[in-house]
This record gives sequence, C-alpha cells and structure tokens, in this order.
Amino acid sequence: MAGMAALQGAMASLSVSAPGAASTSSFWGNRLATYSAPQPGIRFMVKICPIEMRLKRWERKKCKPNSLPVLHKMHVRIGDTVQVIAGREKGKVGEVKRLFKHNSTVLVKDLNLKSKHKKGTGDEPGEIVMIEGPIHSSNVMLYSKEKSVASRVGHKFLEDGTKVRYLVKTGEVIDSVEKWVKVFKEGDSE
Repeated sequence: MAGMAALQGAMASLSVSAPGAASTSSFWGNRLATYSAPQPGIRFMVKICPIEMRLKRWERKKCKPNSLPVLHKMHVRIGDTVQVIAGREKGKVGEVKRLFKHNSTVLVKDLNLKSKHKKGTGDEPGEIVMIEGPIHSSNVMLYSKEKSVASRVGHKFLEDGTKVRYLVKTGEVIDSVEKWVKVFKEGDSE
C-alpha cells in the first residue's frame, strides 16, 4: 500500500496541467511554459508557412498548408513535340510522355535513357532495362516539325473565344481537338 501511495504521488507531480493553469514541473524536471490567455482587444495573426513533405530520402516536395503538393505551371503538355536545348541530349527532338508538375520535369520518349537493373524472380532471370529519365522543363522548347525550328510558346484567343497555345516564331497553333483525341486514345491503349 505504501508503494502504491508513493507511485500515485510521483505520478501526480509529473502530470501536465490544463492550459491556462500554471505548472511547476515537467517530466524532465524543468519548468513548463505557462499559457496565458490573450488580453481582450488584442488580435493575433496566424502566419501559415509552407510545409516540407517527404518525397524521397534525397528530395523534398513543397506542400501547401492542406498537405497537397505545390504544382507548378508548365509550358509543355503531354503529346507536345519538344527539342532539348541543354544537357547531354542537346539538339534531340522527341515527344513528351509524362509530366511531373511538383518538380517541373518531363519524360521525353526515347531521350535521356538510363539503365535500370531489375532483380530476377523465381521463374524470370534478372535484366538491365533502359528507361527514360526526367528532364527539367526549362531544358526543353516546343518544336515545329513543319519548319524544323524550336520556339517559345505564346497564348492567344481564337475567334470563337477559345484560348490556345501557339509557337511564337512560326505562328503555328499547338492545341487542336484532333491532337487531344489522339493523345487520349494512346493513353487509354497503354
């Protein structure tokens, strides 16, 4: 019984008091900060800072306060023909397969190939597979196949009021209904 009373006394001294009440000790023996209610007439402004969310061990993804990732606007879309303007693949032309908006990178078909070593399973042997690596969107420019020239992208409104993208150098309109139908059909077949 005496041991139980001593234990209860020790637990009471370690307990954390409710907000607003002064506390004399904490678990580590240091004094806890006391909470004081704000005085009437004084307003507090809550400042929300973007949170860093873990993507991989070596990469961070910026997040909004609601934990959704911050997505960047990009000048390229899936199905666009682009030319690489910097890096090892400089000057090569390909089609955009996939976009990663959280870090502004794109996958271009058959460019920036990297070797991936796949481990074998019980019935299949291991192999080395070549996969496309991501390229930053600032290192690609939209490309006109007709005139064989890379160009910046511009935006304009057509007569019917639709907003489209066009190549600044050639004036060629990039966005068209036929192109998007083709892109979506290819995406469904994969």
